[in-house]
Parts: sequence; C-alpha cells; structure tokens
Amino acid sequence: MTDGRTDILIVGAGLGGVAGSLAALRLGKRVVLTEETDWIGGQLTAQIVPPDENPWIDSHQTGCTASYRRLRDGIRDYYRRNYPMLPEVKADPLMNPGSGNVSPLCHEPRIALAVLYEMIAPYLSNGQLTLLLRTRPVGAEVEGDRVRAIRFENMLTGDSFTIEAPYILDATELGDLLELAQVEHVIGAESQRETGELHALPDEPDPLDQQAHSWCFALSYYPGENHVIDRPEDYDFWRNYKADFWPDRQLSWTYSDPETLAPVYRPIFTGPTDAPRGDDLWHFRRIAYRKYYPDGFHRSDIVVVNWPQLDYWLGPLVGVSKEEAQKHWRGARQLSLSLLYWMQTEAPRPDGGQGYPGLALRPDVTGTLDGLAKYPYVRESRRLRAEFTVLEQHVGVEARGDLKGAEQFPDTVGIGSYRIDLHPSYRRNYVDITPWPHQIPLGALIPQRVENLLAGNKNLGVTHITNGCYRLHPIEWTIGEASGALAAYCLEHGLAPRQVRNTPRLLEDFQRTLTDLGFVLHWPEELRLTPRIKLDKLGI
Repeated sequence: MTDGRTDILIVGAGLGGVAGSLAALRLGKRVVLTEETDWIGGQLTAQIVPPDENPWIDSHQTGCTASYRRLRDGIRDYYRRNYPMLPEVKADPLMNPGSGNVSPLCHEPRIALAVLYEMIAPYLSNGQLTLLLRTRPVGAEVEGDRVRAIRFENMLTGDSFTIEAPYILDATELGDLLELAQVEHVIGAESQRETGELHALPDEPDPLDQQAHSWCFALSYYPGENHVIDRPEDYDFWRNYKADFWPDRQLSWTYSDPETLAPVYRPIFTGPTDAPRGDDLWHFRRIAYRKYYPDGFHRSDIVVVNWPQLDYWLGPLVGVSKEEAQKHWRGARQLSLSLLYWMQTEAPRPDGGQGYPGLALRPDVTGTLDGLAKYPYVRESRRLRAEFTVLEQHVGVEARGDLKGAEQFPDTVGIGSYRIDLHPSYRRNYVDITPWPHQIPLGALIPQRVENLLAGNKNLGVTHITNGCYRLHPIEWTIGEASGALAAYCLEHGLAPRQVRNTPRLLEDFQRTLTDLGFVLHWPEELRLTPRIKLDKLGI
C-alpha cells in the first residue's frame, strides 16, 4: 500500500476497533482499520476468549450497546442458519452453543469472526472502510499536541507506508500508539499515595506489576487415541516451577481461589464430559457441546483452555526491552504447551493413573498451525493519562463506604459491569474486589494533552485496579464505539474532543447522538444498586 489519508484511522481491529469503525462509518466518515493478525475481533476471536459479560445482559437486555447486542444475536442466528443443531436447541432464544459455565454465549471464535465481517461488509463494499490485516504500527509523526500520521509495516512483505488522519484511535491490545506517539501514559500498579485506592500498592508504584497474560488454546478429547505433542523445550522448568504465593506447582489441578486465596482443587474431569453442566475445567469454557447435535456430528466437545494454570506472570509485555518482551511472549507459549503436555502425560486421574493422551489440539478452531491462539489474551495494557481517571473510590463497594452505587458521571458514554479480579503478577496473587455496576466517563477516553488521539481499547483512563472492571468484551466494545462516534462528531462539527466534554451544551448533544446510535448511558436503578458478585470462583 502507498501512503494515504482518511477521516479516521483506527489502529487495532479488536472489539474496540471494530466497534469504533462501525460508529464512525454509520456517521458517514471514511475509516482505515488496521490489525496485526489476520483475524478481526481481538479477545473474542484471535485470543479465543468467549464473551464474559454482565449477568443481566440476557435477562434484562441491558449493559451493552445496540450494536454489541446485534453481534450477540448474530452469533446465535449464525448457528441457527448454518449448524445442524437439534430443533429444541435452535428454538431456545438464549441458546448457549457450548453450554459453557463462564458465559451465556460460549461459541467458536470463527462464528464471531463471520458475524463481525457481516457487520462491516457493506462498508467494505462501498469503499468507506479500508481494512488492512497483518499490519502493525512502527512509528508516529507528531506535530506539537497532534499526532499527524502513523507509520505501518506490512508483516508479510516488510513494506512500510504512512496514513494521515485528523483523528486516530489507539485500539491496539497493548496501547502501542501511546508509546510510539509519546502520549503521556501509565503502566503497571500505582501506589496508595498516588491514587488513594484501598487496594493500590502500599509502598511505591511498580510499573512491572501487571496482570498475567495467557496464551489460550482449544482442545477436544478422544479417549483411547494418542495425540501427545512433542515434549516442549521448557517443560522441565514448568514441571517444577512454583511461585511463592501459589498453593502448588504451576502444573497441577490446584490453584488459588481469587477471592479468599485459599487452595482450590479442580481437575479437568470430575464426571462425564457429556453432562450439560459440570464443576470441572472441561465445562468451564466449553465452546461446542456435541450433545446439541445429531449423533456423530461432533466426535467430541471443544473447550478453550484459559485456566489459572495458564496465567504467565514471570514478566510483562510492556515497560521492558523488546528482547525482554519477546522472552515473555515465548514464555507464555511454552507454559501453554507445557500444561498441555502435562495433562496428556502426567496429570493425575481419578482412577489413579496419569495423563489423558486423548486430549487433542484443535488448530482448525484457532486458525493456526500449532493450535495455540493467534495472540495472547492480554488483560492489561498501557493506560492514558486522561482528562479523567476512574479510581477504586468511584466504583468499589468497600472503597465507597456508605455511598450506594458507583459514582454517576455527567459525561457518561456507556455502562458496564464486571468483577474487579486482577490476575497474579510477578509480585502478588489475585486481587479481587466487589464493584458496583458503573459508567464509562468520556473524560477517560481523552488524553490530558494530545488533541486528536482517543482510547479505543483497555488503554483508557483507569488505574491498575479499575482496569479489572473495564477490560472485558462489552465494555471494550463500548469504549471503542464511543471513541469512534466522538471522532466522527468532532469532524462533523469542527470541534475538539475536550470541547465536547467540557461544554455542557455540546456534551448533551453528543450524548443524544450516542443514544440515537443505541448506546445505554445509565443503569436501571435496581441494577445500579446491585453489587457485582462473582458468579464463578474460577475467574477469567
């Protein structure tokens, strides 16, 4: 591709990037959307993580935007149109294709990929949207307080090119543009002195205290068959590794309860794999349930392995040298392969034996040659120093004391609800906090200084603590969609994002625009005052 220009440039085609594109496109703007991998959809597809959502998303039909609901409905409809599911399964309006425990909508990643393409297809057809896959940002051209252009590299050819745009969304998984464009940002854990948060670090901030990332994979199980992989290079290390704060070796069925930190024993199987539900690892992230189909259609269920044993906390992917990041990138892959090999060969079974050699990788599900996801599941990235930063005091039940409900933000651009469950880092175990259902403030999407770059993923103005409840699928979608709408609104009216936020008349008009697009800006009162309890002890 040669150098180009567009109305809005969105870097990263995860959920936030796709949602931001759709908002801007619906408001009549031209968009260039880039993506490192060859799949759009981020954590829902390339990272193969089924959606984790608020508990009222089906029962009360709230907690997300209309376009996110279209995505969810589209996934269910895709199964109904194309898969030979049993009639009673298709007839269920709340069909859960995998009957997994983690979500009311556990599904195969390719289905979400197909539906996302259905959503953007009209704009690809008319040329309003340009989608560039296998394309990564490598630099930025900055003039004063504006980012003029982003330099890219085609990862297949090595060719480089530049795209200019009056507005740019950083929807990358790691907040890459914040570093490339030297936009003020934060990484890791703040101290109590900085934020006043109850669960912030009591001493000094630690930029390297970042949540574990996980390299997920998909499995089926064929008893009596042998699908054992080659022994991973680092298997001896992981076979013997035990963190000081962890109750057992990494490769075991025992992990820490996220709330109490007490040891929990949960093996892969505790009963029949064919049961519709089960309190074991197999049922937790099952994305295809073979009993929903005629006999013989599926030889096995399909499950996603994203369990505590997979959390890689030896070091982060940001805030370290390129060489150090690559070490932790590779380390997470080796941990995943080592866990699989251990399960196939040495894991204790209820009958006293060892190993399940019938566990088989599903590269056809992940769209990769090796069966691992295309990209690690990233829970924490670089974060904006934003016009407004959401603190634990704004959303945490304990931190708010006698105050009922989360802080109500006058500049709300959406709502979300997720438990604050920080996964382990190199220095500490889970941090688990009960929050109130909360709002997304517009100020958290806008940098303190830079005028034309907006947050489009989990890189918004939150802390290490509050990142825990702003990082999951419907919230990331809303963040990106709000930023895409804001960029389009500013272009249309010749305004700056800061003007829109800080001028009551303009803010009110922009919020009307969001409402017209199908945004929900406030929780119903009875839900706003319902703390988000943990629905499953395993966490995500």
